[in-house]
Amino acid sequence: MEDTLAGAGRPPVEDAAVPAFWRRLGLPGLADVHVHFLPPRLLRKVWAYFDAAGPLVGTEWPIRYRWSDAERVAHLRRLGVRAFTALAYPHRPGMAEALNRWTLDFARATPGCLPSATFYPEPDTVRYVAGALDAGARVFKVHVQVGGFLPTDPALDAVWGLLADAGVPVVVHAGHAPVGTPHTGPEPFAALLARHPGLTAVVAHLGAPDYAAFLDLAEKYERVRLDTTMAFTSFFDRFMPFPAGELPRLRELGLAGKVLLGSDFPNIPYPYAEQLAGLERLDLGDDWLRAVLWENAADLFALA
Repeated sequence: MEDTLAGAGRPPVEDAAVPAFWRRLGLPGLADVHVHFLPPRLLRKVWAYFDAAGPLVGTEWPIRYRWSDAERVAHLRRLGVRAFTALAYPHRPGMAEALNRWTLDFARATPGCLPSATFYPEPDTVRYVAGALDAGARVFKVHVQVGGFLPTDPALDAVWGLLADAGVPVVVHAGHAPVGTPHTGPEPFAALLARHPGLTAVVAHLGAPDYAAFLDLAEKYERVRLDTTMAFTSFFDRFMPFPAGELPRLRELGLAGKVLLGSDFPNIPYPYAEQLAGLERLDLGDDWLRAVLWENAADLFALA
């Protein structure tokens, strides 16, 4: 299709306008690589942490979609999100394997959900990650900020190698956003990639706030990608706006298959449509939007 640098439609303001938005682009729907589904008890604890603006949140963060699993799946379908993850992540040892059982069961019962898994640095990580792969896991999630560990933790070296060899993507919250820790930032992630240059990694939140450094890594490493989660929304732009001077690089990376739609649904303080509107307002072209909203994930996950 011929590229159009000025979209013909208006950015979607409310969720009801989302299907018309992707239909205008000629897409079959949306693919969102950064969606969370968690066991109910854990999800309630996560929402309570956001309600309290905990130390790793750092600001008022009202959850927009505080609904049941069934209601949230139904809403994704109304939006036209045809493929999505069920990202879970542990904050201490002994959690990950049980989370994997739950998320993999959830995917089996939920059409459109990519079988998702996670891990934590502990003695049996290789065993249960291999088990999750055998059970069909197609994407993993690692959150070094919440987990409180470096991606280069020696307990994870064999796991990163296993996933690199398998070519299974790992969505990594490696950046400092929303609150930095000694385990976050581009330097620890760059050190991981130096050890495992073949790792298929998707950097959450475009690596905010160190956007340029993470764009560098996506350019340097063939299998490194970035997701758009929360970037270009009015909420995120208040404290970590994307630098305008980096937009040409973002456009090139998107057209090269290296930028994917992410939303953080349901843990967002604004309508889902705001993520899409922010991407539309960048005016990077319809070809770029088609790539980011569907095509790049379709290639990565072999979506029909």
